[in-house]
Amino acid sequence: MARGQDLVGLTVLGLLSIRESHPYELQQFITNTRKDFLTGLPRSLYLAVERLSKAGLIEASETVRSGRRPERTIYRITEAGRDDMTTRLRMLIEQPDPDRRAFMAALSLLGCLPMPVARDALEIRRATVAAAIASLTAVLTELRLRGMPDLVVLKLEHECSIQQAELDWVTSVLARFDSGTLDWSGTVREDLLSDALNDSPTGTEE
Repeated sequence: MARGQDLVGLTVLGLLSIRESHPYELQQFITNTRKDFLTGLPRSLYLAVERLSKAGLIEASETVRSGRRPERTIYRITEAGRDDMTTRLRMLIEQPDPDRRAFMAALSLLGCLPMPVARDALEIRRATVAAAIASLTAVLTELRLRGMPDLVVLKLEHECSIQQAELDWVTSVLARFDSGTLDWSGTVREDLLSDALNDSPTGTEE
C-alpha cells in the first residue's frame, strides 16, 4: 500500500486501533476533532478504507443496519495493520519532514503507540533536530566569517530559529514523560471516540 504521506490511511489505522468503526463514524471523529492536516474528505477517507482493506491492513468485522438507514460495514484493524501503523508513526515522529502536516498527523495519533515506543521516537527526533541545528549554526558562522551580508543569511537564521523552537518543545515533552505529568490515557480511551461522535454539530448522517 502507499506509505509516506498517506495521512488519511494512517489516521484510519490509528482510529481503528482504538475501536472498530464504520467509515462514517471515522469521518465524524476526524471532523469533530479538527484534524486539519487531512484533505479531500469524505472521498479520500472511503478510498483509504478500500485501499487498506485490499492490502489486508483492516478487515470487515460485521455489517449492521440501524432503523431505515443503509447497511454499514464495521471495520477493524488487523495485526499487519497494527504493525504498519506503528512503523509509519515511528518514522514520522523520528524523522523531521519539510511537510509539517506529517508531524502534526503523527502527534495526533501518538497515543496509539505504547508509551516507551513513543518516548524513544521523540528522543530520536530530539537528537536529529539538535544535529540539524548544530549544522546550520556552523554554516551561519562560516558565512558570517566570510563577510556575507545579513540579508543573505536571513533564511538560515529563520530555519535555525524554527528548529530551536521544535527542539525546546520536544525536550519539554520528554521531561513530562519522565516526570509522569503527561496524561497518557487521553488519546487511547475509547470513550473519547464515542464522545466526539455524540458531539457531532449536525447530528445527522450523510
